[in-house]
Amino acid sequence: MNILNRTLLIIFFFQSFGLNSNAFNANDHRIAVLVNDQLITSYDVVQRMKLSAILSGINITAENKNQLLNSVIDELIKESLKNQKINEYDISVSEEEYLNQELLFYQNNPINKDDLIKVFELNNIKYNEFKKYLINGISWQKLISGIYYRLTSTSEIEIEEIIMKNPNMSEEAARELIVQKQLDLKSNKMIRDLVNEATIEYK
Repeated sequence: MNILNRTLLIIFFFQSFGLNSNAFNANDHRIAVLVNDQLITSYDVVQRMKLSAILSGINITAENKNQLLNSVIDELIKESLKNQKINEYDISVSEEEYLNQELLFYQNNPINKDDLIKVFELNNIKYNEFKKYLINGISWQKLISGIYYRLTSTSEIEIEEIIMKNPNMSEEAARELIVQKQLDLKSNKMIRDLVNEATIEYK
């Protein structure tokens, strides 16, 4: 489905369920969740619901809205915990790193920046929210790599198995894939630990 058409469906959904762009304005930041005393507001939740729907190509309907809502709240809780850990390690992202990630996003998705900005404007989403979304991903990857990269390892057998399944893949690319899978496992474990150790209050 064309992303502009999908945007109209998203707008229709939020209007139909009383969650239009003006329902949560800059002065309406009711607390939805407390994560180690860090606030997630109802405004944050609605903004992320719209952003997630647009980026993932999901049409929000009466049938899936609660599932998406729960998924977004879970995502924001994990993101809050990640940011707390990122701040603890003083991780920063340069403008060049961000621009490279932004370019990669557009290369991998069938939309250009101007069109995405228009879609965001129609849904009352600031482009800076998308920028923060990308920066959070970069920051977390840098944190995980900084902590665990030296603990990763690859074997020739693993590399050969991947190349057998993907004949066009180079040894270096296969090696990077193996390392990234190991880092992803470490990342998932750290997130689970952070959630288990966190104080989370739903309002």
